[in-house]
Amino acid sequence: MNTPPADAAARKGEPALVCYKVENLPFVDMPAIEQARQQLEKTDEVIVAPRDASTFKVPAGHFFRINSVEGSQVGDLNLWNANNLNERFYSGKTRQLHASHVSTGDRLWSSIPQLRPLATITHDTLDWYGWDEDGGGVHDVIGTRCDPYTNHNLSGANYHHCCHSNLCRALADYLGKPIGEIEHHVHDVMNVFMCTGFTLDTHQYFMKASPVRPGDYIEFLAEVDLLGALSACPGGNCGSSHSDDATPCYPLKVEVFKPKQPINGWSGTKPSGYDRSHGR
Repeated sequence: MNTPPADAAARKGEPALVCYKVENLPFVDMPAIEQARQQLEKTDEVIVAPRDASTFKVPAGHFFRINSVEGSQVGDLNLWNANNLNERFYSGKTRQLHASHVSTGDRLWSSIPQLRPLATITHDTLDWYGWDEDGGGVHDVIGTRCDPYTNHNLSGANYHHCCHSNLCRALADYLGKPIGEIEHHVHDVMNVFMCTGFTLDTHQYFMKASPVRPGDYIEFLAEVDLLGALSACPGGNCGSSHSDDATPCYPLKVEVFKPKQPINGWSGTKPSGYDRSHGR
């Protein structure tokens, strides 16, 4: 390590500033959303098998819930604009605009150039968790999905039920195409129900057993027509092993709901108004 300069303390003592002033982001009318979600009609249900993934569709203006149904289990969520798979969930911008872990009122943003909310979190039964003594929180947008490439680099093993592979199979089946043609559409995830953070000493990404229990759920409003894919992670509750068959795993349930009355004043979200000239 290099010798610190004489003014090291002053340099390290500069104040921390939140990077983005979010007051001018599109308004979320949570009272109107809350009123609409009081009267919902279920239109679809998908059971995601352990160590596997399934797709689901949600029309704009409808709600969907991810439910814990049998045991403590985390899920890896991908979202796309159902009419344009090139517009997809952008975890990096979501965490910059909101936080490393998201909950009620936060929004899942889409990729550039559209850069708009794809979904808004409307209810979260785990919002009580907050931050624990290790700095951990629930529903992170910092970790990527577990994948067979990293697993092979670390262990030398070919394991085919990492969340990346699960999502690839689900999307390939939905589109009726070989995995090699669609793998590039699978992207960094929202880690639903997963409890994670960075260690306080070495700042390494950690996971710990999820607090989720049967009956817990997180609910979203689709701001555009959505195609979703959810993987029931092979890590189970992510409290022990990962990317193997050693941990107990449980199914997850996705429910889609139509509001009986339209959301007052809701019109969906529009793509970013930037002119895309990039100075040329």
